[in-house]
Amino acid sequence: MLIVHVDVRVKSDCIEAFKEATLDNARQSVKEPGIARFDVIQHKNDPTRFVLVEVYRSEEATVAHKETAHYATWRERAGPLMAEARTRVQYTSVFPADDGW
Repeated sequence: MLIVHVDVRVKSDCIEAFKEATLDNARQSVKEPGIARFDVIQHKNDPTRFVLVEVYRSEEATVAHKETAHYATWRERAGPLMAEARTRVQYTSVFPADDGW
């Protein structure tokens, strides 16, 4: 398993548009066979901050995800809404084990 956290800060007047674009992407992403989970979370005290928690079944699945039409659409829609460049950090799963994902 490969877990990716994508940290995003959006412009304060673009929160709803970002959520709409990101939820469209997330709904399509969870249909991909290589994605085990795709969460969109918003900071409780700063609504301009989001984290996308993407759980992939393999490294290849991350590549396949970036080649989808819905990801390209999200990148085009969400990019101008961001207040700064997004950052990405990769993790590996320690627990739970890969069983059942």
